[in-house]
Amino acid sequence: MTEFQLTELATKVVEKLKNENKTLGLAESCTGGWLSKIITDVSGASSVYLGGICSYSNTVKMNLLGVNEETLKLYGAVSEQTAREMAIGARKALGSDIGVGITGIAGPLSDSTNKSVGLIYVAVAYGDTVTVKQLNNKFTDNIRLNNRLSAVETALGLLGGINE
Repeated sequence: MTEFQLTELATKVVEKLKNENKTLGLAESCTGGWLSKIITDVSGASSVYLGGICSYSNTVKMNLLGVNEETLKLYGAVSEQTAREMAIGARKALGSDIGVGITGIAGPLSDSTNKSVGLIYVAVAYGDTVTVKQLNNKFTDNIRLNNRLSAVETALGLLGGINE
């Protein structure tokens, strides 16, 4: 999906959130704020988008988002559990109705774990529910770019399905 297509999808998400009178807060790691950028490319996004935390380090995940140190030790920064806690933490830290947490290995190099490049978790917290989607991308070209685009697209897709 191109950045233009992502912006079109973000426009639909912003309109949906406006219509439902819901606010959004983000916690991004491997996307480095790209979801925030795509959302804020939409005119009028300020009526629903409260902010984002780019939590590249575990320290920021713990201190700003409330990710449990034990979660990071047991499951790692790239895990369903961490993405879930990031999404919940974004809601709490930013006071939003909906929180998104994104963590993964964008590549092209892996981290110090045995987790593969392209393993990404996208979590959306809304009400008492947290939905987590796992990606296992196997891109061969523009690996880092495509993994990050895929994560943003997945998050927008999940946000587009809220309340459906």
